[in-house]
Amino acid sequence: MSFADLGLIPELLKAVADAGYTEPTPIQRQAIPTVIAGHDVMGGAQTGTGKTAGFTLPLLHRIARHANTSTSPARHATRALILAPTRELAMQVYESVKTYSKHLPLRSICVYGGVDIKPQQAELRRGIEVVIATPGRLLDHVEQKSINLSQVEVLVLDEADRMLDMGFIPDIKRILALLPDNRQSLLFSATFSDEIKKLADQMLKNPQLIEVARRNMVSETITHVVHPVSSGMKRNLLAHLLRHKPDTQALVFVDTKLACGRLAHFLERHGISADAIHGDKGQQQRTETLEAFKSGKLRVLVATDVAARGIDIDELPYVINFELPHTAEDYVHRIGRTGRAGHQGNAISLVCAEEKHRLAEIQKLIKLEIPQELVPGFDPETEFFEAGSRSRARRPASAPVEEAPRAPRSSAGRSQGPAGTRSPRQKSSVAADGFDFSKPYEPTAVSSAAPSAELQPTLVAQGKPDPLRRPQRPIAVLLGGLGRK
Repeated sequence: MSFADLGLIPELLKAVADAGYTEPTPIQRQAIPTVIAGHDVMGGAQTGTGKTAGFTLPLLHRIARHANTSTSPARHATRALILAPTRELAMQVYESVKTYSKHLPLRSICVYGGVDIKPQQAELRRGIEVVIATPGRLLDHVEQKSINLSQVEVLVLDEADRMLDMGFIPDIKRILALLPDNRQSLLFSATFSDEIKKLADQMLKNPQLIEVARRNMVSETITHVVHPVSSGMKRNLLAHLLRHKPDTQALVFVDTKLACGRLAHFLERHGISADAIHGDKGQQQRTETLEAFKSGKLRVLVATDVAARGIDIDELPYVINFELPHTAEDYVHRIGRTGRAGHQGNAISLVCAEEKHRLAEIQKLIKLEIPQELVPGFDPETEFFEAGSRSRARRPASAPVEEAPRAPRSSAGRSQGPAGTRSPRQKSSVAADGFDFSKPYEPTAVSSAAPSAELQPTLVAQGKPDPLRRPQRPIAVLLGGLGRK
């Protein structure tokens, strides 16, 4: 099947051909005809499978009748609204809209926070057909009366589950109240929770559910591996792994902004080209850092989850979870930055004992037992191998584990002594410093040199200090004492 078989207009087919695409992906084959037919859609697919084009192309097809070259703002009313949870994802969608609408006289804009609002206001007042926005900044424009949403025909919620996690649902409900009731609504996401389906039931009218793969499934082109390691050795292990792969790029995920900057500085000090991207950085800095990473000038990009949905890099070989995400669904989005469009990818996770429960939740979600491999010299805490872990890591061949011979067990399963009686567990009575608790106490030379209890009152009566009592320290004046004598 080709894009021409999907019923797209010639201008869009030409733009797709210019971009080098020949065959639609499974999500595009199912979603494009359904959206063109005017149905509400709830679409889910693995990240990196062309989901953005799955709603961008039919959206442009539906509003193409409004395309014109007039300079009047009244001839360029807002017809399509696309909401995204992060600035990076909004910019990624905006680039797709620009690519596919290059042969149509349709105007588009990407509005987000963190930058001056005045240039966005001036462009919106010129008239824009397609608006890609983050919810907060869009409401800012609504309050400033620089945008009118009364003629929106198509609404798209991209990565709606992330919007739930980031607390955008109240903002989205405010935006929905400003839109016409007869609009077409599309909801696309890589993962679907029960809360998302409940939200879709309230927002969509008789939606068509399109899932081209098992829910929350990860791409089959990604190789997963877990390296158990103690929390204090994670940074050294990361530097070790990167040194052994000197020609490859890696996207490293951490939990907090503070850890993000510190880890990037640590890698820089160890001769590895790295930079950080997180919510506290200005938009100009974030854009420059992303461009440096995409162009290959930067080898390692350390990021928080704010960047998990908006980074689209061709053939990115490695995604490394320096810290596992608190939400299992975020693991799917993190590793979705590699193994895109059929390319091979690698997902590496550095896991300490405290993160074992997160690993178990991730494996349950993706229905995959992730292999665990120990790196020699970077052993985890002993708690990592305690009962309750889903799988044991493969120990290196150079460090075999010797097991002590076990006593024979009776039919009841308890250890038996030589006469068939149960033998209690033996516990050593010798301390680490050599003291044997099983022998009677014998005073050492130091303790025997101390005065006896009968001699202590005599020493005190003679005005001599008691050697067994610690001398009193003067109390500061501010604390009620007399200070130094």
